[in-house]
Amino acid sequence: MKKNGGNNDLKKKSKPPPEYDLRLYVTGATPNSVKAIANITNICESFLKDRYDLQIIDVYKDASVAWQEQIIALPLLIKKLPLPERKLIGDLSETDKVLKALGVEM
Repeated sequence: MKKNGGNNDLKKKSKPPPEYDLRLYVTGATPNSVKAIANITNICESFLKDRYDLQIIDVYKDASVAWQEQIIALPLLIKKLPLPERKLIGDLSETDKVLKALGVEM
């Protein structure tokens, strides 16, 4: 007879997937790109702490991504999750509008 449970390995606690999947597309270190990075980082740390994944993508380094995402203006923030997907253009300095677009209640 074979017994189950012979494995003494402790299960690793896995981190739950982030609630918010965000991608910020920028153009190098232009003033608007730098502002957008700072603004979305502050918003995420202040309102979405430990609940988000933020990727910053420089389209100068990978131009094909602009075509794939059908980007027409930069900086551009795309909220992939939670659905529905939303797109925000600009330096993201209007915190209330960004939070509303992200679906975050204050």
